[in-house]
Amino acid sequence: MTQQSPARLAGLDETQCETFRRDGFLHPVDVMPETEAKALRAQIEALEARKHGRLSGLTRAKPHLLLPYLWDVVHDARILDKVSSLLGPDIICIGSSVIDKPARSDGYVAWHQDATFWGLTENQGATAWLALSDVTSGSGAMQAIPGTHARQLRHLDTADDKNMLGAREAVDSQPDLSRAVWLMLKPGQMSLHHPLVLHGSGPNASDDRRLGFVIRYTSAQVRQEGGSATLVRGRNLAQVPLEVRPEAEMDPAALKRHADIIRQAANVIRTAKARHLAEAAAGKDQLQ
Repeated sequence: MTQQSPARLAGLDETQCETFRRDGFLHPVDVMPETEAKALRAQIEALEARKHGRLSGLTRAKPHLLLPYLWDVVHDARILDKVSSLLGPDIICIGSSVIDKPARSDGYVAWHQDATFWGLTENQGATAWLALSDVTSGSGAMQAIPGTHARQLRHLDTADDKNMLGAREAVDSQPDLSRAVWLMLKPGQMSLHHPLVLHGSGPNASDDRRLGFVIRYTSAQVRQEGGSATLVRGRNLAQVPLEVRPEAEMDPAALKRHADIIRQAANVIRTAKARHLAEAAAGKDQLQ
């Protein structure tokens, strides 16, 4: 019997890969012990305590470029081995977020496809949603609808401040919620979802915050025009501008780089959003 390499044993098995290909998502996937996830939460909360109680929206975007311990999570082999099973050996991270729903809050995430306003040359990706708290139906866990990652759907701008999405977007037709699957997680577990799978989440009605660290991986042959990325494994096949590790937590040089990168990323989103909404208004059958 031929032995598998340790790296392959740490990846996804063929059944898991097939589930992701068929449904557009996979959960739960064990990543780290609950104690380790809680320690990460404690580091974030210690920083929040030094920043008047909550991280700014700017800091929560691509925080791995400001916090060395989140840079390490983005590069964690326990995550990358599994993502490599889906995307191959050459992988970049085009974004990360600390996503927080405070206890008893009314913020929600409208039904949407992530890549709608990302401006990618190809939708070859997998988003890792790492739970740092209990993620339940009561705390506003994500729901996803299997098989909805085959094509781009039309989206609109909700202009709703309670919609936590950066561009306030939502799919413009009511999804079949009878098919929706709850992606509930324990601290240290993650879900993986395709950039085009339809998903959303409701408010947090629980007494604890719903806290997650979300990492957006794509194949390194994918390019986001006008954007930069972190090379996490293999080769920079698309030759995108590469980001660097922060020198220390909230280091001044890292803060300056980060501000420039987030401004560039915001422009990418604005450009892609304007193009998508114009194509939708024109009634194009095949949106890009």
